[in-house]
Amino acid sequence: MARAVLLAAVPLSWLLGPQVWLLYVVIALTSAFGMIFRVGYVTAVPNLVGQDRVVVANSRLESTNALAFIIGPMFAGLLSGQLGAATAIAVNAATFGISATALAVVRFPSGRSAVEGVHTLLAGFTFLWRTPVLRWLAMLLTVISFLTLGMTDVIIYQVRAGLGQSDQVVGVVVGIAGGGTMLAAALTPVLRRRLGFGPCWLGSYVLCGLAVGVVALSNDTVTLAVAVFGYSFGLGLAGISSMSLRQSVTPDHLLGRVTSAFWTAHSALAPLGAAAITGLVAAHGARGPLLAVGAVFLLVVLIGLGTPIRSRHPERNGPGDP
Repeated sequence: MARAVLLAAVPLSWLLGPQVWLLYVVIALTSAFGMIFRVGYVTAVPNLVGQDRVVVANSRLESTNALAFIIGPMFAGLLSGQLGAATAIAVNAATFGISATALAVVRFPSGRSAVEGVHTLLAGFTFLWRTPVLRWLAMLLTVISFLTLGMTDVIIYQVRAGLGQSDQVVGVVVGIAGGGTMLAAALTPVLRRRLGFGPCWLGSYVLCGLAVGVVALSNDTVTLAVAVFGYSFGLGLAGISSMSLRQSVTPDHLLGRVTSAFWTAHSALAPLGAAAITGLVAAHGARGPLLAVGAVFLLVVLIGLGTPIRSRHPERNGPGDP
């Protein structure tokens, strides 16, 4: 509901004239509340569906996210073009209000809440460090996040500058990326059940590394679009697998703190990575930086093969000592 109120303040203030400073405040605060929400929903999922259906639930959530990623920007652009940006933001605020109303009727079994306990963030970091598979995931995902945050911008640059395509083609490629994520969400429960965690997670980043290399070397839009589809599929499969494993390994009373610690650890350097990669692309073109990114993906996989991540069922090794 906080994000609904914040976003609603933008079109209301615009009635008196544009207030650009307000945009900076709203963006910062909505991002902060968005992180709180994401931690809360990750913590809530196991309590709502049970541990045996965590992967299926996460896959369905990721499917809806991917669908929203495809439809949302298209609808926002159409609405903004027809009625103005302020109206589009007002509609966005209304969607958050509807979401908050729907969440208000959600009830947890046996009176459980989404976040329990009074553990500090330090307890989350301690649990991460004492649980080998989560410790290695956090370290390797720090590298992955460093590489991936700016990749959408780089792919768009490659489509437009590298291949000389229009904004319409960019939109199609972005839509294809969303399709890759949706397919990953649909197939993750089956792949996790048949292959296990390690092959899914490590195989995903092999696919990502190879796909990024193809994007770097492609000379036609069709090849690039297929590679982007594979890249998005790999990221989706790895992301759902990682989140589901963390939910399975972590005790319920620590899940919120561990999730916060996990995301803090592997996301801290992501903005620096985005700045570095996009800066290199602006200075030297996309091919060289993209080939380097693909090589680092494969290096992460090689490192992961020597860690508990390679196990098909690392959750059976038991959690760390909180």
